[in-house]
Order: sequence, then structure tokens, then C-alpha cells
Amino acid sequence: MISTSLLITNLVVAIAIILVAIIAFRWSPVVALICGSIYMGLASGLGLMETVHQITEGFGELMAAVGLSIGFGVIIGQLIYDSGGARSIALKMVDIFPGQLVFYGIGLTAFLFSIPVFFDVTFVILIPLALALVKELDKPLPYAVGAMVIGAAAAHTLVPPTPNPLAAADILGFDLGIMIVAGLLFGLVAVSLSIKILFYFLDHGFWNEEKDQVKEPLEVTEEHPPNAPGALLAVIPIVAPILLILSGTAYQAFSEQVPGIIQFLSHKVIAMLVGAILAYLIAVRSMKKKVISDSVQNAMSAAGLVLLITGAGGAFGAVIESTEIGTTLAGGISSFSNSAIWAILITYGIALIFRVSQGSGTVASITTMNIMAGASLAATVGLHPVWIALAALSGGMSIGHVNDSGFWVTVELSGFSVTGGLKIYTFGEFIISIIVLTLAILGGVFLPVF
Repeated sequence: MISTSLLITNLVVAIAIILVAIIAFRWSPVVALICGSIYMGLASGLGLMETVHQITEGFGELMAAVGLSIGFGVIIGQLIYDSGGARSIALKMVDIFPGQLVFYGIGLTAFLFSIPVFFDVTFVILIPLALALVKELDKPLPYAVGAMVIGAAAAHTLVPPTPNPLAAADILGFDLGIMIVAGLLFGLVAVSLSIKILFYFLDHGFWNEEKDQVKEPLEVTEEHPPNAPGALLAVIPIVAPILLILSGTAYQAFSEQVPGIIQFLSHKVIAMLVGAILAYLIAVRSMKKKVISDSVQNAMSAAGLVLLITGAGGAFGAVIESTEIGTTLAGGISSFSNSAIWAILITYGIALIFRVSQGSGTVASITTMNIMAGASLAATVGLHPVWIALAALSGGMSIGHVNDSGFWVTVELSGFSVTGGLKIYTFGEFIISIIVLTLAILGGVFLPVF
């Protein structure tokens, strides 16, 4: 039997292997996670074949749980974008918010877009609109870009079907509908507050035009189909899966027995499939079949790496769980403090370390959630797992900087210097991560279980 101290040492070394491989050797996070998993299994006495078995089982189980849903989500986002529906939604949202509130509108638009699409795509869609708005309102570009960063980062991190929150429900073992409600509710609150806080700093000399804006922003020109769907039509593939999933959650809250048809339609795979089919039907009005096929192919290419990283995170989690280090970690955390606040803070801190070290929010939050699932942390301190999920997700969003691709997309398209990127992208994400962390702590204290 391996000692507790050796198990903990092995986990620390495994995490170090992952970080060094990604940071120093520039290896893919997928390769790094599997190497860390192999070390953890062999060093902890699982043996050669059992280690491989746990890696493949863990990968397969998480992919079975979330792989199709992630794929359908990417298809939805790509078709909405390529059909011109995304631009229609953006213009409609800007119309709804008059005057200076338009920047809150563009932040909420970014939030909506990033539910089915990746951060980079959201930014490319909205940057031309942001440039037009700042010229019309005679406001510095950081106001629009900051609102976009905050809105897009929040939804991409907190609201399924993006990979991290979608995987959270399966890794930590709770209802996906609860993750959707928490992600939407806390995300929208956090976005509004974060934009206000960032604007306060911008209003009081935080931005230095000479040092922080080094070139003209890149004008992104795109062809939009002439028969692009209107905003209300384009938003249907985003909203429909969310409503279907929530129907199952709502039914369970009021009835002990959920009818089979509700269980079927509210299952995440079926709900996301419905959204993808709706996206196809809407896109066909403005796109030829060959163009639609190419669009979906591009979506699948973009989803490939994310799916592999998600699955590799599941493999690492399976190995951790099989070593039974979870019991040790749970006991250590419990002896340190039985406090919900400390449990949430520890989770956030681990995810933050991963995020700062290697840049990927996906790796940071999924790895952290797997560690906490192995430790049965939520059950140990008497918390609903959603509060642990929010802590890990907010930590994974916390401090994105020069090792994060989203940072460079923001800098290059906006014409910012590195310092300007740190002020808008890094500081903006840090603000929202702290607000989500605070909301998770409040939830853990005043509504620990429900």
C-alpha cells in the first residue's frame, strides 16, 4: 500500500510534468495530460496495463458524456455565423440598447454569441461593429473591446454547451440544467457588474492612448449572405437546446417521475441535435448545400482539439480516482478546514495556478474539476457540486495573458500593445472571475445544498 505522502507527491509531480511539457517544451496539452496520467498511474502502483485501461476508460467515458454535445454546439455556432445570422443578432442587440448603454449591449451580445461558439469567433464577428460604434459615439475603443472580452469570456466559461461547463456536470455529478441556470444567471450578473467596474477604471485614466494603442485596429471585412436570417430566427438554434434541457430539470423539480418523452427531449445530446438541425434549416435559406457542408467541416476541424483536450482531462481524472488519492485529499482538506468558503477558494486557487501557468482555461478548469471530483470535495464539506464547478470555472478564466491565444486575438485585432492587452483582456477577465468566485462563495454559504 502506497503511503499518503507518496500519493500526494506523485500528484504534484504529475501536475508538474503536465505544466513543464506545455510551457517549456510547447507540447500539445493532450500529449502532456496523457504523459502526466501515465506517470501518476505507474508511480502510484496501478501497473502498466491498469494505467492504460484507466486512461482509455476515462477518455471514453467523458467523450461519451459530452463529445456529441460539444460537436453539435460547434456546428450550431458555425452555421449561425456563416449564414449571417450572427451579424443580424448583433445589430438587433445594439438597436435595443440606446446611447452609452450600447456598450453593455455589445457585451451581452458577446455573451449570447459565446454560448455556442468559441471566443475567437465571437471577437471576429463583433470587432467591425465595435469599431463602428466607437466612431459614432466618439468613445475610445477599449470600452467596446472590454465589454466584448468580458461578455464572451463569461459565456464561454460558464454556460453549456461550451466544453468546460458542459463537462462540469458530468465530472462532478450533477444535473446539467442546474449548470445552465447557474451559468446564465451568475454570468449575466457578473458581466453587467464587470463591465461597470472596467468602465470606472477607464473613466479615471486607466487607459493611456499613446502606450496602450500602438496601431490602428485591424478592419475585418466579411461577405454576408444577402438572405441572412433575422435576429429572432437566428437565435432559435441557441435558445431551443437550452429550453429543452431545462424542461427536464424543471419537471424533476415538481414531479418524482419524468415522462419518457421529456427525458428524451431534455437529454443534452438530443437537445443539441435539435439545435443543430434547426441551424441547418435556417442556414439553407441563405447558403447553398455545398457551402453549408464546408461550414460544418470547418466547425468539426475547430472542435477536434477541444474534444481531445476534454477527453485527456477525463483520462487524467480517471487515473487520479483509481489511485484513491481522492480519499486522502478529502481528508486533508477536511482536517484543514470543513468550511465551504475554504473549499471554494482552494478550488479557485488550483485552477488559477493552471490558468496562469499554461494559458488554456479548458485545461485549467477541467483538470481542477477532476482533482476535486476525485477528492469528493463537495460531499466532504456539504456543498452542492455546482459551487465547486463555478469556483473551478472562474479560476480557469482568471488571468489570461501572453500564453493565451485569446489574448493575442484581442491585441492584434484591436491594435493594442501588450500593456493594452493586459489592461483590457487580462484585467477584464480577472474582474469577472472574482465576481463569479464571490457569487459562488455566497451561494455556498447561504444555499449550500438544494
